[in-house]
Amino acid sequence: MADIVGDGFIRVYAVPTIASLAAPTVAELNAGIKLQSLITADGLIGFRPETADVDTSALDAVFNTALPGRASFSGMMLRLKKQDGTDTVYNTLVKGYRFFTVIRRSVAEGTAWTIGDKAQVHPVACGETAWVDPEPNVLERYEVPLKPYLSPNLRAVVA
Repeated sequence: MADIVGDGFIRVYAVPTIASLAAPTVAELNAGIKLQSLITADGLIGFRPETADVDTSALDAVFNTALPGRASFSGMMLRLKKQDGTDTVYNTLVKGYRFFTVIRRSVAEGTAWTIGDKAQVHPVACGETAWVDPEPNVLERYEVPLKPYLSPNLRAVVA
């Protein structure tokens, strides 16, 4: 087995409708908006689940023990590059807009969606857009906080 380089191997789409979180279709995914070219290199934020501990220790225990509890996401957001002219992404990702952030890894980003692709499907709602503070020698950027409104499917398979 060989290591997989992450650069150029992440596809991120904003998809308006998905019938099955476990099996989004190629047609549903193609109806989405391509985001990976507009997200900054450090702009896919908070899509790592954190699993809480359920304490299973007894009064007579000499070591703390635990089982996995609920998973949660914190600080989910997209940091995006502002575009001139008609900026479809900026105009779409407004406060309250619900969509599915679909992330595919380990396949060249330019490769079309294919049946059998593995993906993460996150049902999210947009928070208020926030401009990133200006600084020298950078593009104009903004952040869209995302709130998960349903449980995601982190091991979906494209149908």
